[in-house]
Amino acid sequence: MKKQEIGTFLLRVMLGITFLMHGLSKFQSGLDNISGWFQSIGIPGFMGYVVGTIELVGGIALILGLGTRIISALLIFIMAGAIVYVKFPAGFMGNGEGAGFELDLILMIIALHLVLNGSRFLSIDSKLPNHKKGQDSEIIAS
Repeated sequence: MKKQEIGTFLLRVMLGITFLMHGLSKFQSGLDNISGWFQSIGIPGFMGYVVGTIELVGGIALILGLGTRIISALLIFIMAGAIVYVKFPAGFMGNGEGAGFELDLILMIIALHLVLNGSRFLSIDSKLPNHKKGQDSEIIAS
């Protein structure tokens, strides 16, 4: 087992936990409230439901290693939206009135790493019959 596989596994699980908690928070505070807030910043309200569901279900899927590349790609779009629509005006580190986009950017880069490299170690994806053995390492090598 390579150190890179363990490192990527840790990134996958921590990204999964982070988004699971953010999605859970959206559900606990009420998706109707999230939908209303999305509308107040110029995003269609239904996207609050979409984002909350992707974060909650996607977080669980990442922890389990199921659909890692697909979920990570969706999270990249969510983080890009968060940066552009919410965090960018506050700057990289924040402006005293709101948080900056440094954490969102880091989460987006971790998700990009998972899109590019996958994460086979302790993943359901690696156990699926249609998953080609060594597929992730071939992509890394190229």
